[in-house]
Amino acid sequence: MKLFIFSSISLFSFVLPSFAEDGFASIFNGKEGPKVKKEGTWTTFTGDGMSVKTEGNWQVQKDGSLFLDPRPGEKGWTRYGSYLWLTENYEDFVFEFEYQHGKGGNSGLYFRIYDESDATKHGFEVQILDCYGKKKLGQHDLGGVIQTAGPLTNASKPAGEWNRIQLTMKEGKVSVVLNGKKVQDNMDLAAKKPKGKKLADSGKIAIQDHGQKFSVRNLKVKKL
Repeated sequence: MKLFIFSSISLFSFVLPSFAEDGFASIFNGKEGPKVKKEGTWTTFTGDGMSVKTEGNWQVQKDGSLFLDPRPGEKGWTRYGSYLWLTENYEDFVFEFEYQHGKGGNSGLYFRIYDESDATKHGFEVQILDCYGKKKLGQHDLGGVIQTAGPLTNASKPAGEWNRIQLTMKEGKVSVVLNGKKVQDNMDLAAKKPKGKKLADSGKIAIQDHGQKFSVRNLKVKKL
């Protein structure tokens, strides 16, 4: 099993990156780091055309990744301010990144969040979960859209390895590619979402803080 790298560095030693390729804005690309701004309880990281903000203990590492090391007492997933929030609203988009977790790891990729006070109630979640080797998958397993649609296949890698996820939201349809495998294929979110749950025309994107150690890198987003 590969180990997490917990080293720390001076955040202010980074240089602002050059413009991203292929129309993507990017951050935590392993080459050049973000500008960092602290304001009250919030920290904002600004990269090449995109910014993310958080109240959580997300720390930039020497390899250019961002490591979540929850503070003492920080447990569970309802501390929404501790999520890693993209600062802009997105309607149709492609968002991708790599992530790494330990055994039993749990996180989530949220999108179309129209009220940041409760990402679960006011948005949708693609589940990120340690499902390596699991045979039967449901909506709450890796690559599933919770309360909406289970994944088409199990694309999980063993705990400790880096996974790559890409979420595309276009004209109300959701596609998710995980480690090169399609786990959601143009799924009609409006038709399959829970009855009464609002699907906003646009909203925030966020990565969950589930109270566990978790790493991300190579965050890229493109508006469609």
